[in-house]
Amino acid sequence: MLARLKALLMDADETARRAGRHSRDEVQLAAATLLVEAARLDDEFGERERARIRDLLEGRFSLSGAEAEDLLAEAETVTEGPAQWHRFTSTLKDRFSDQERIQMIEMLWEVVYADGELHDLEASLLRRVGGLLYVSDRDRGAARMRVLQRLGIADSTLEAPTGESSN
Repeated sequence: MLARLKALLMDADETARRAGRHSRDEVQLAAATLLVEAARLDDEFGERERARIRDLLEGRFSLSGAEAEDLLAEAETVTEGPAQWHRFTSTLKDRFSDQERIQMIEMLWEVVYADGELHDLEASLLRRVGGLLYVSDRDRGAARMRVLQRLGIADSTLEAPTGESSN
């Protein structure tokens, strides 16, 4: 009896996947993976960035510290292979509202600024991910300014990346 119930549930889950619906776990992993990718771009993935990602995951998805740590560890494992931005941005684009996609961009800005610096590869990632999430340049720039203000980083001390206005 238990085996039949389990098989039914697994079939229902597979049917949902084929229909294009994603589980909450897929959304969480997609977000966590993009955050880890952003943190790794400058080849310095330190404890400050890990802590920032943990805090963001806890807050965004209402996770406990242990759940956020597990999710972060899983995302780190996923990012050890080739970048899969399209897969994860597609999940988020399909499941997140416009406002949630902008919040995701803010989360990414927080991670890239965790070390106090914006590297060219990080700025490039934010442009590409913003496009894949259908977040406009204007909304992406506004998200960046909110993060700079929240983190207390003066914009005048930073050079805008190529192609990015400081408006």
